[in-house]
Amino acid sequence: MTGLLAILLFAWMIGGALFAILQRDLLQAVIGLSLVSLGAVGQFFLLQAPDVALTEAAIGVAASSFVMLMGVRQFGRDENEGAE
Repeated sequence: MTGLLAILLFAWMIGGALFAILQRDLLQAVIGLSLVSLGAVGQFFLLQAPDVALTEAAIGVAASSFVMLMGVRQFGRDENEGAE
């Protein structure tokens, strides 16, 4: 059962990474990167490392997403907005 959950979490992480790469809207790309970090949190819990999982949740999901969202707010949502 744990192996199946690990495979599902890996699929979750790959799906989030592909979602982030394929998006032209930077806000949705940040959401995809947050999904990758959430999958990593699940993997760390499966590996019985709850301290690392909590650190990843606090820094990888919360703090990094906040910083990236502030960047999106500053520079705009569309990655080709300034290019002509």
